[in-house]
Amino acid sequence: RSCTSVAERAGRTGGIAAFIDAEHALDPEYAGKLGVDTDGLLVSQPDTGEQALEIADMLVRSGALDIIVIDSVAALVPRAEIEGEMGDSHVGLQARLMSQALRKMTAALANSGTTAIFINQLREKIGVMFGSPETTTGGKALKFYASVRLDVRRIETLKDGTEAVGNRT
Repeated sequence: RSCTSVAERAGRTGGIAAFIDAEHALDPEYAGKLGVDTDGLLVSQPDTGEQALEIADMLVRSGALDIIVIDSVAALVPRAEIEGEMGDSHVGLQARLMSQALRKMTAALANSGTTAIFINQLREKIGVMFGSPETTTGGKALKFYASVRLDVRRIETLKDGTEAVGNRT
């Protein structure tokens, strides 16, 4: 919801927003109800993580964007993993992909003035006895290159009677 609000504000002020929907979950009707100009929003639903990040890099380097949202890092599946067999080990592929893409995009983002928002998800580390068992997907590059990191969690379900109508974050 918050990223669609950012895209809506960019469109309202005459800016250009792009949404890289790696999850293939964008609902244009719902986004429209939130005020997003879906006709003016550049949307891509790539098949692989490489494709998503190449599209993002190309759009940023064009200098035409004000903001780009990549949803989500967890869904940026490397081509080798998609083309491989179920059960194959692909340790570190996504981390390597993110590291390479962010090294490439960082200067372009700064030069173009484009804001990039990478949505990510929390995962549980197995067998952690001390410290937080939570981790994010995609390796450490995103933590290193990020200017700002936000942790948004649902803290309460909003209800109208017994019907759930929203979430408090």
